[in-house]
Amino acid sequence: MAMASSANKKKPKKNQTPESQFNYNLNFYSRSKDLHSAISLYDTAISQDTRLNQHSFNTLLYLCSVSLNDPSTKELALRCGFRIFDHMVSNGIKPNEASITAVARLAAAKGDGDYAFDLVKNIGAYNELPRLRTYDPALFCFCEKLEADKAYEVEEHMGSMGVGLEEGEIAALLKVSVESRNEKRVYGYLQKLRKMVRCVRGETAKVIEHWFAVFEGSGVELDVDLVREAVSRNGGGWHGLGWTGKGKWELKRGSADVGGKCCCCGEQLVSVDIDDDETERFAESVAGLAMEREVKANFSEFKNWLEEHANYEAIVDGANIGLYQQNFAEGGFSISQLDAVVKDLYNQSGKKWPLIIMHSKRLRALLQNPSTRELVQEWIEKDVLYTTPQGSNDDWYWLYAAVKLRCLLVTNDEMRDHIFELLGSDFFVKWKERHQVRYTFVKGKLELQMPPLFSVVIQESENGSWHAPVAGDGNDSPQSWLCVSRPRACDALEEDSCMEGSKDSNDICCNSKLLSFGRPESLTSCKNKLQSQASFQESDNKITALTCKRKERSPSPSYLHVPCDQRHQ
Repeated sequence: MAMASSANKKKPKKNQTPESQFNYNLNFYSRSKDLHSAISLYDTAISQDTRLNQHSFNTLLYLCSVSLNDPSTKELALRCGFRIFDHMVSNGIKPNEASITAVARLAAAKGDGDYAFDLVKNIGAYNELPRLRTYDPALFCFCEKLEADKAYEVEEHMGSMGVGLEEGEIAALLKVSVESRNEKRVYGYLQKLRKMVRCVRGETAKVIEHWFAVFEGSGVELDVDLVREAVSRNGGGWHGLGWTGKGKWELKRGSADVGGKCCCCGEQLVSVDIDDDETERFAESVAGLAMEREVKANFSEFKNWLEEHANYEAIVDGANIGLYQQNFAEGGFSISQLDAVVKDLYNQSGKKWPLIIMHSKRLRALLQNPSTRELVQEWIEKDVLYTTPQGSNDDWYWLYAAVKLRCLLVTNDEMRDHIFELLGSDFFVKWKERHQVRYTFVKGKLELQMPPLFSVVIQESENGSWHAPVAGDGNDSPQSWLCVSRPRACDALEEDSCMEGSKDSNDICCNSKLLSFGRPESLTSCKNKLQSQASFQESDNKITALTCKRKERSPSPSYLHVPCDQRHQ
C-alpha cells in the first residue's frame, strides 16, 4: 500500500491494520489537499480489498469536492468522485448528508443541476435531512445556467423542508429573475432580501442596480390611504404592494445624514418596527410563557388591567434603574435615579407619565422609608406604578407591557438570560432595537439613549423608491446607501407630502415618532420635516413632543395594586 511521506509527518504506529493505515495516510492527504496521492492510495486499497468505512468514503468525496476549484485537479476530481460514490453505495455504505453534499457539488461542477437536485430530493431514503449547503449546488447551477423555473423549484423544495434562504441564495435567485425579466419574482426577492439581511454585499447591490437600470415598467396605481395603511401595518419601511411610480429609475450611491435623510434624493429613511402580526404573536408568546411560570391568576389580572390602561408610551424597569451602579458598600435602591428617568420621560413625551413596573417587596421597603414614602405615594396617585406580586418575576410583566402596548422600554437589561431564550423569536433583536431605551448616569446626570433615528435596513418608501444599505470595509467612513428613485407613484402622495411638510417647518420628522411613542402615522410627510433634526439631536439628544394621539387614560390606577395597609403610611 502506498504510504504518505513528509518531513513533518509523524510515523504511523506499529502493527497497524491495513484499514487503520489507510485512514492514517488518507487523513494526511486530506489535510494537505493532495488529491493525486489520495486517489492513488484509494486505488491501491481497492486492489488489496481493504475495507473502507463511511468516514473513509466521505473524506475522499470531500477532497474531490474541494479540489474542483483548482484547474489542475478538477478533471481528476470529477472522474474519480462519482466512481467513489458508486463504490460506496454498491458496498452497502449508507451516504449521509455530507456525502450527498459533496457529490451534489461534483454534479453541479459538471453542469448537471438535475442530478444534484435529485440527490437532495432522495436524501430521505438514507434517513437524512438536507441542509442549506446540500441545496446550494443545484440552486446555484440552475441560476448560473439561467434555468429560472428549476431554480424556483429548488427554492420551493427548500421551504417544504424548513430550510431558509440566506443572502447568497436570494442574490442568485434575484439575478436569474432579473435576467429573465420576471418583475414579480424580482419584487418578491427584494422583499425577502429586505427581511433577511441588514446591509447587502457589494455583489448583491450590483444585481439590484442592474435590475433598476433595465426595468422601466410602470408601477400600479395605488390609493394613498391603502399604501399608508400597509406601511403602518408592516411596522414602517415597506408596503409590499408592488412596483409604484412611472418612468426611468435614477440610481445613485451616497449616504444619509445623522437624522436619516438620504443625501441623494432627500427621502427620509425611517425606523422600522416588527409588523402587526409579529407584534401580536410576540405578545401572545410572552404571555403564554409567563402564565406557565407565574401564578396564572396574577398575570391574567395584569393583562386585564393593561387592557384598561393601554395608553402608556413608555414602560420603566424599576429594579434595573434603581439598582444601577449601586454595588458599593453604602449602595441600595436609588429612588432618585428612578425618579430622574420618570421625570425625563414625562417631559419628553408631552406630559404623559410612563408606567413603572416594580416588585411589591421593593414597594413595601420604599413605603416604610420616610425619605421615599412621599414620592412613591405621588406615583401611586398619578397612576405611574404597577407592583408585581410576591414570588413573581418582574421581567415577564415589563416585557409583556412594552410589547403589547407597542411602546418604549427603559432598561439596560440585555434580555439574554433563559427567560428570553425561551421566546426563540427571530424578530426579538429587531424589536429591541426599535423599542429599548438604555440609560447612563454620568456624574449623577441622566442620559437616555433613545433607539436609532432610522434603521439601517433595505427600505421601500410610500412613493416607491428603494434604499439599500451596502456593506462597507468596516472603517469609519459613512454608511453607503444605494438610492433608487423615480417619479412618484401618485400625484396625491407628492401633494399630500408637500401639504404636510408646509404645516410646520420646525416639526420633528414623523420618523422620530416611530422612535419614541406609537406607530407610524404618515411616513410620506417625513420628507420635508427634517431640517432641524441635526441640531435637535445635538442638544442633549432630547426627543420633544413626539407622542402619537391616544385615548385619555381611564382612572384605574396601579394604586389599587398596593396593599391597603401601605397606601397612606
